[in-house]
Amino acid sequence: TLTAPAPFADEISCQCQAPHEKLTIAQARLGTPVDRPVRVYADGIFDLFHAGHARALMQAKTLFPNSYLLVGVCSDDLTHKFKGFTVMNEMERYEALRHCRYVDEVIRDAPWTLTPEFLEKHKIDFVAHDDIPYSSAGSDDVYKHIKEAGMFVPTQRTEGISTSDIITRIVRDYDVYARRNLQRGYTAKELNVSFINEKKYRFQNQVDKMKEKVKNVEEKSKEFVYKVEEKSHDLIQKWEEKSREFIGNFLELFGPDGAWKQMFQERSGRMLQAFSPRQSPNSSPTRGRSPSRSPSPPWVINKTSPPSSPKAASASLSSMSEGDEDEK
Repeated sequence: TLTAPAPFADEISCQCQAPHEKLTIAQARLGTPVDRPVRVYADGIFDLFHAGHARALMQAKTLFPNSYLLVGVCSDDLTHKFKGFTVMNEMERYEALRHCRYVDEVIRDAPWTLTPEFLEKHKIDFVAHDDIPYSSAGSDDVYKHIKEAGMFVPTQRTEGISTSDIITRIVRDYDVYARRNLQRGYTAKELNVSFINEKKYRFQNQVDKMKEKVKNVEEKSKEFVYKVEEKSHDLIQKWEEKSREFIGNFLELFGPDGAWKQMFQERSGRMLQAFSPRQSPNSSPTRGRSPSRSPSPPWVINKTSPPSSPKAASASLSSMSEGDEDEK
């Protein structure tokens, strides 16, 4: 488990205590010698450390079953002399290598061309690099003598990514990055931007901000319109549902067969019964009368047979009084 960055070679002594015997690639791939790891060396500038660098170091680390990877980084003076100006200084490049997981040890101020003395000093078994001839310092290939000695193991380049590609992107989009850094607080002097260009960049930044605001307003307007349309659709749907419910209730109450008609008919029937009651039957039964009683009340005077004399009238009155006493 990695818990600290890789150490610098000049701060530690070589940890390989076994006699440094020359190995063949076949022996190294079999995992021999068993008493020490195979010491693999990879060097470079490693400016703007990127995935292509890390992948090359991963290949160098995994070339053999048991390996110890030393990485040499050239200084600024040597790099500027043979290759050109770098974006990162040497201290930044050293630190970038120290924090790569595949690196076991970093050699600062590495030589441009590997000498036997350097290989012996660091007990290097093999040198890893891509197989493309690297012409520099008056040589067609600085690794030619390493290849002839059988100490060279090739790695594969990662296409589509390199330090030169990254610098090309920056140069191509220079105005974009200059404007971005002006926005972030860098001065025109720090960016080596002229007064006129500074004003132009700042004006462009203001224009971009205005465009962004307009874009945000348009997006918010579209969102608002969408929400209004969605709400309107919901309201219309609810209105239609309520309208159907209202019409249905109205028809159920006031329709041809509605409850209101039935109730009206029932009340009309009751009113008709109240205003026109049923007629009594033509022949009603008579009560049974006693044969001794007269069908007419005793106080009714029979007009058909008037009394012939005062004595007869008094006799009839006395008989009526006697009848009443009998009833009592």
